[in-house]
Parts: sequence; structure tokens; C-alpha cells
Amino acid sequence: MRTLYPDIEPFDSGLLDVGDGQSIYWETSGNPDGKPVVFLHGGPGAGSGPAHRRLFDPSRYLIVVLDQRGCGRSLPHASEPGFDLATNTTWHLVADLELLREHLGVVRWQVFGGSWGSTLALAYAETHPDRVSELVLRGIFTLRRSELAWFYEGAGANEVLPDLWGGFLAPVPVDERGALIQAYHRLLNDPDPAVHGPAAVAWATWEASAITLLPRPELVAAFADPVYALAFARIENHYFVNEGWMEDGQLIANASVLRDIPTVIVQGRYDLCTPAVTAWDLHEALPEAEFRLIPDAGHAFDEPGILDALIEATDRFAAN
Repeated sequence: MRTLYPDIEPFDSGLLDVGDGQSIYWETSGNPDGKPVVFLHGGPGAGSGPAHRRLFDPSRYLIVVLDQRGCGRSLPHASEPGFDLATNTTWHLVADLELLREHLGVVRWQVFGGSWGSTLALAYAETHPDRVSELVLRGIFTLRRSELAWFYEGAGANEVLPDLWGGFLAPVPVDERGALIQAYHRLLNDPDPAVHGPAAVAWATWEASAITLLPRPELVAAFADPVYALAFARIENHYFVNEGWMEDGQLIANASVLRDIPTVIVQGRYDLCTPAVTAWDLHEALPEAEFRLIPDAGHAFDEPGILDALIEATDRFAAN
């Protein structure tokens, strides 16, 4: 089984002004003359971390990692009072990736994304297919209404995790529980910390509790950090209320434009956050892609079977 490459440090980093008063954090590590790859984190709003550099052979890849608008080390941060999410949309993030690619002098790059990162990877690749050398996608999420309902509206995941669902419901008044994403939108944007704080932690810990096949308390505790949780929950909810600024099913419907891009789809069979049906639907729309359904995994990128499949793909593509 393949495991993460050893820890490495960036050799360059910075803040890129992308307009709208926003600056995104970026870093490069690995081989400055290597094959370019960009890692797209999840959420939206989860931010990136040092482990993400370790998915790629540092001797063969120029590894680009960034924090998307409003989260991680990007500025301003969505946890700040009065933060305006109006210019934080799927298509702003697609444009940011093009600005970053040009800033770094990259002609084409491999695009690697999991969970929300797979959404952004598909949106970017369908907009700029000539700039993508390969796609590595994990835990496929496309913001279809059925996907949002499954995890956030009580249409499936709640029946698998009934002991945890009550925590997600707790901040929401009983008369608002028929439209939970919309109810959370009100709570998370309430200026009172006594309102938005508990709502953010409830939203973030519900997600963290479902990411792995087996419980991982330290991961749940990290998501419960109040500053992290507020940015994460606000950004995610903003995207979900607006259905990603896409037509329902748009990314899968347009997948045919990716047929000339070598693509690997890695999916945990027991993924509760982004159920396998979405990965299957993408595979059927893009039969040229390699489809890996991991039999003993949930959603997290570092579960053993998923990690092995991801690194096998990046190792193989490094030679192209």
C-alpha cells in the first residue's frame, strides 16, 4: 500500500491579489522544474495543509497548493466580522486558478481535487480543458440538489448516523427544520456570536464526524475550532444556498469535454458525505476515465485504500 511522501517545506509562497479585495495564499514545493500539479482542497472553505504536499513525488512534481478565497491563509478570512461572500463563487475560484497559473508561468498542469475540490476541478477543467494535463478526482461532489439533500436536509445520511444528526439539528428552531441549509444560512450570518458560533461548530462537526469510515475524534476536534468552523461553515453554506451558481447536474452533463484528458476517479464505497452514486454517474458520463471504487473506505483522502489509489495515479502520471 502506498503512503504519503515524506514531509517537505515550500520553496516559495505568497499572496496573490485576485481582485474584489481578495488575496489568495499559494505555495510551491517539490521540484521547481518538475511536472506541474495543483491541489484543490475541499469544503469549500476547508483550506489546505502540509499533508497535501505529500500526495506527490517531490522529485518529479512542481507541487502547487493554495487556499481558496476566504479560508486558510487567504485574506480576508470568512470568520471576520462583516466578511462579504458576494465575490466568493465557483466561477470566481475558477478565474483565480487561471490567474495563479499565469502568475506561476505554468502552461498546463495536472488538477487534483477531492470532495469540493473535485467540484472545482471539474468546473475548471470544463472551462479550460486546454490547460489541464490530467485530472485526479476523489470523493466526487457536484452540488446536485440530491447530493445536498442527502447530507444536509435529512434525506439519507441522517438515517446512517442518527446519533450524530441531533447535534446538527440542535441549533435550528423546530419550525425551520424543513429547510436546513436555508435555516443555517440565517444562523451563520447572524451578527451575534452566541448565534453564529454554536451553529458553525454544529455544521462543521457534523461533517467531520462523517468523513471517515471509522471515527476519528481528533479530526472532529480540529473542525470544532471556533475560527476554523465559522469560516468553513459560512463558505460551505453560501455555496450550497446558491447551488454552486450552476444548473442542477451541470458538471456531469458537460463531462464530455473532458474526454481527451486522462482522468482517474477514486471513490470510497462507504462515503457518507459524497455517496458513490455521484462518482458512478460521472464515470458513466465519462467512460474514458479510470474508475476506482475502494471497498473499505469512506470519504477521507488519507484512508489507506483511497490514499494508495491516489498516489498510484500521481506516480503514474508523473512520467507523462
